[in-house]
Amino acid sequence: MNKYYSGERDFLLVFMVRFAMEKISVSAFLLLVALSYALAKDTTVKPGAKKDTKDTKVSPPKLPQTLSRGWGDQLIWTQTYEEALYKSKSSNKPLMIIHHLDECPHSQALKKVFAENKEIQKLAEQFILLNLVYETTDKHLSPDGQYVPRIMFIDPSLTVRADITGRYSNRLYAYEPSDAALLVDNMKKALKLLKTEL
Repeated sequence: MNKYYSGERDFLLVFMVRFAMEKISVSAFLLLVALSYALAKDTTVKPGAKKDTKDTKVSPPKLPQTLSRGWGDQLIWTQTYEEALYKSKSSNKPLMIIHHLDECPHSQALKKVFAENKEIQKLAEQFILLNLVYETTDKHLSPDGQYVPRIMFIDPSLTVRADITGRYSNRLYAYEPSDAALLVDNMKKALKLLKTEL
C-alpha cells in the first residue's frame, strides 16, 4: 500500500512540475510577444501615403573617434601623456601637445586650420603628437593657466619649451586660426633647436 501512495505522489509531483513549467513557458512567450509588439515601430509605408518624418530625425552615422580627433587623421598620435613623453625621449623627437575642447568654438576653428594646412601637417610628421581634451596632472603644461586651445612643445629631454610661444602675453601658448604662419615658424623653431641643442 505504501508503494501505491508513493507512486501516486510521484505521478502527482511530476504532473505539477510539468504543469508549472508549461505555465512559465507560456507566460515567458506571452511576455516576449508583448514586448516585441510594444517596441516595434510601423516602418511600412502604404502605397500612395507619405511617411511621417516630423518625429524621426535621421542623423548621419557617427564615425569612430580616432586619436587625432580631427587634427590630422593621417598623422600618428599618441594616446596618453606618459606614452608621448616616453616616445619623445626614446625616439629623440620633440613632442607637440595640443590642449583643446570638443565644444570650444576657438578649438574647433584652430583644428580646421591645423588639419587643412599642408605645411603644418607635413611638419607635424616630425613630432610626437598628442592632443588632450582634459588637463594632465603635470603643472608644467599649464604654466600660465588652463585655457584652450593651447599648443606646447617639449623637447626629448622632457623640458617644456617656454621660449616657443604664441603672440599673446597673457596666454603664452594660445594660437588662433590666423596664427597658422606663426605656428609653422614655431614648429620649425622646435625642430631646429632640437638639432642644434642635442
